[in-house]
Amino acid sequence: MTECVQVYTATESRESAVALAKGATEVRLAAGAQVVGPVTSLFWHLGEFGEGEEWQVIFKTTAARYPDLEAHLLEHHPWDNPEINAVPIVSGSAAGLDWIARSVAE
Repeated sequence: MTECVQVYTATESRESAVALAKGATEVRLAAGAQVVGPVTSLFWHLGEFGEGEEWQVIFKTTAARYPDLEAHLLEHHPWDNPEINAVPIVSGSAAGLDWIARSVAE
């Protein structure tokens, strides 16, 4: 079975989150993406504590396609140094995992 991952990032607006989700999915770097928000974020940045409202984007892809998805997100993300994390999907329905693998197959 192909290793699948969920990839997370966030943006400052719904519009930029949807643009990232749409762009990555259209070029088949992700099988799909969900935009969630707004969410409240509390964080350290440049040595200062901050609080803000963000929109989270969750992508579904394979571990093999992750490097290309990360490069795409870094190129198109509105922030200079966005947080991008991949988390393995350790279990899931066979049909769902197969859909992810087929959707992002090169």
